[in-house]
Amino acid sequence: MIFRIFVDSHEQQINVPDEILESAGDYFDMLDKDMDNGYQMSRSWVATPDLHQRCQIVSDRILTAMESENKQTATLMAAYILKRVPKAYGMHINLEGDMTQFELETR
Repeated sequence: MIFRIFVDSHEQQINVPDEILESAGDYFDMLDKDMDNGYQMSRSWVATPDLHQRCQIVSDRILTAMESENKQTATLMAAYILKRVPKAYGMHINLEGDMTQFELETR
């Protein structure tokens, strides 16, 4: 599957192999468990992130992975979103440093 990251007018496609979607369930559960403890989302502490907020958090990790050219992490984070939100196809990211403004695109 393809997950798209939109930054300003640029689009980056992340190819997520089906086998990662099927085999990384334990890793995705670990991410959820970590976020169950709350998360600092830009300037706000969120005690119990909902699914949309979790996708924003993971998208911030995608952005960091892309900046450091860590394709494996970007792919795993994109896979998390695709697994948790099957109708997702992309995320609009702003570079202003506020992940709460990231917008998930679904079909």
